[in-house]
Amino acid sequence: MRNPLANVVVNMKPSGIRKFFDIVSEMPDAISLGVGEPDFDTPWHICDEGIYALEKGKTFYTSNAGLAELRAEICKWYERKYEVHFNSKTECLITVGGSEGIDVALRALLNPGDEVIIPEPCYVSYVPCVQLAGGVPVTISLKNENQFRLTKEELSAAITDKTKVLILSYPNNPTGAIMRREDLLPIAELCIEKDIIVISDEIYSELTYGDETHCTIGSLPGMAERTIIINGFSKAYAMTGWRLGYALAPEMICQQMTKIHQFAIMCAPTTSQYAAVSAIREGDKDIAKMRDSYDQRRKYLMRRLSEMNIPCFEPFGAFYIFPCIKEFGITSDEFATRLLMEEKLAVVPGTAFGDCGEGFLRISYAYSIDQLREAMGRIERFIGKLRADKQ
Repeated sequence: MRNPLANVVVNMKPSGIRKFFDIVSEMPDAISLGVGEPDFDTPWHICDEGIYALEKGKTFYTSNAGLAELRAEICKWYERKYEVHFNSKTECLITVGGSEGIDVALRALLNPGDEVIIPEPCYVSYVPCVQLAGGVPVTISLKNENQFRLTKEELSAAITDKTKVLILSYPNNPTGAIMRREDLLPIAELCIEKDIIVISDEIYSELTYGDETHCTIGSLPGMAERTIIINGFSKAYAMTGWRLGYALAPEMICQQMTKIHQFAIMCAPTTSQYAAVSAIREGDKDIAKMRDSYDQRRKYLMRRLSEMNIPCFEPFGAFYIFPCIKEFGITSDEFATRLLMEEKLAVVPGTAFGDCGEGFLRISYAYSIDQLREAMGRIERFIGKLRADKQ
């Protein structure tokens, strides 16, 4: 029998996160700070709307693009919050999570050999999705001293005559980094000059801390016609298992994305879509409550890391911190493996998110404050041993 498998899939590396989850699931008394999932239950009014839809027999396919009512609410929400306008009938697609939105956007845009610039560290799906779409991923290693923000100079150096797409992910997974309006303006100017399409993954947009709110690059002058915004309900509304996201894109692009979605998916889950209408209409208070809790945990972890003399820039987005462990002279993978085996605490090595993540760890604070206190105690004990061994 000849090889039945596609080379692009065989050569794809598995996620660097999974092995720690597999070990922790079979380890009594282990704590995991590795999962990027809210620890809150989905707010009841959202669940209630989903239950009501089931009770009323609203279990049939929606249109391929999604419920018209939900698309209208999403577009109104983006206009109200971020002053960017999309036509709900022609420029909005409801997807199975934000991940499907990224996938169909890339497949709609790329011809074989087109280059996609991906700043790293980044979400683990970007590079594989580019490869599966026939594109060529071009990574930029972002710098800790810049708080992992993309600069115009870094972007300019990566652009070639084959560059077609830039993927931006802010607030960022895994670093928690954000980019303010003043950071995005020179990036936008360069994208316009070089005719580059931007896929802006904004799944953590509502988990932005500090005095300023999230800024979408799609709201900047000249960018609405060249930006695809990917967002969803998983993080902001604690709806991970509902598997619901959306894409906002110029009509020409959205039409082709919807075509792919039509053949591959048909439509997003109907019950989830009805629940999401309630989320976006009535969920601002839920978001604020969860964001305040995450912010408290964020500040606690920053204080504890400072007390341990572990350097970490202050992240103002998502629910991750990205501390530097280069002091200990071991790889991120070895540090994470030993921490799990010796202290029964799982974190994710920075290299799971790109080679430039070496020397860093991703720690999620989507966990209770009691779990975080216990986890920080275990880290403190572990690094105490590492420092003693070096003396």
